[in-house]
Amino acid sequence: MERGLLWLPLLAFFFWLAWAGWREYQKVEAYQQWAAAFDHAKYDIYAVLGQKADLLTWGTPTRQDPANLEIISLQDLTAVRLRVNGQPVELDNPPTKGRAELELTCRERPSPILIPFTEPPLAAKWAQHLQQQMRSS
Repeated sequence: MERGLLWLPLLAFFFWLAWAGWREYQKVEAYQQWAAAFDHAKYDIYAVLGQKADLLTWGTPTRQDPANLEIISLQDLTAVRLRVNGQPVELDNPPTKGRAELELTCRERPSPILIPFTEPPLAAKWAQHLQQQMRSS
């Protein structure tokens, strides 16, 4: 009986782990359906981001569809920068760890837009991509 009681917390942990995995799987499935409409898209636990032509859409991943979606035209952007742990970083040599954010400066908004990323190298690739798109449009 004592051994059974010792294993009970471990069993509860495995059920919680399976439940958390199922929720994340549902988020990824919802993202894949949402991302099919975009030319370029990314998913991580902090945000979803998609680009179709000159429109950039981002929001928060959920189990149904991404929430808190915002849309901006690349023509309205004046600058794209990468920040890691709140500090500006060069795009050519981003750190491998840290909390990254794309900082989008726009003509219509007084404060910059911050889109979170979990991986600084991926955020740097997105920043370079957006800068190229801004130059070509």
